[in-house]
Amino acid sequence: MIRKIIHINDDLCNGCGACAAACHEGAIGMVNGKAKLLREDYCDGLGDCLPACPTGAITFEEREAPAYNEAAVLESKKKKEESKAGKLPCGCPGTHAKAIARAACPAPAAAPQAPAGSQLRQWPVQIKLVPVNAPYFNGAHLLIAADCTAYAYGNFHQEFIRNRITLIGCPKLDEGDYTEKLTQIIARNDIKSVTIVRMEVPCCGGIENAAKRALQQSGKFIPWQVVTISTDGRKLD
Repeated sequence: MIRKIIHINDDLCNGCGACAAACHEGAIGMVNGKAKLLREDYCDGLGDCLPACPTGAITFEEREAPAYNEAAVLESKKKKEESKAGKLPCGCPGTHAKAIARAACPAPAAAPQAPAGSQLRQWPVQIKLVPVNAPYFNGAHLLIAADCTAYAYGNFHQEFIRNRITLIGCPKLDEGDYTEKLTQIIARNDIKSVTIVRMEVPCCGGIENAAKRALQQSGKFIPWQVVTISTDGRKLD
């Protein structure tokens, strides 16, 4: 049948996951850091997801699609309710609550060691606030990190911030996309390498995808790597 259904522009999607959380029917999911219409018969065509999208990646289109299957949607909701004990109602995996067990810290020694100092080399660090051109970008090894990574990974300063210029952001909470700003920074400065550090949750794919697009659009061939941190603070790759 011909009916109104959503269309997701893959190029505009920043992977924030807001549309998946707003879709009450469960028609939208995150795949490789991008929002996808997983079940056409789950989409009711009402567009609750449209105002949730910060980049305008979601629009309506009229085309051939299976009819909205309300019975299947209700059954799917029932199964999800039965399986999400201990989790928040939001559909984003990054908001699911869990406790992380840690071994008890030993009692402090008689002469405690001084805490490790900060390795931060510049200010500001937020992607939205940092200037496109700054002296510290000259010859810089660039760190583009999701802001939660510094809290999750205990040795973040020594292992990632040290000897790098740091840019942080959160694609789920910040408005807009980072691609244009990062492209300008990489294209206009002598950047030697790029390290992208993200969390394992799907919405963090937004910062990885923005950095990759910026590298491509800059027209430069620069060494780069992606490191993923688990929600319990481990390096996954």
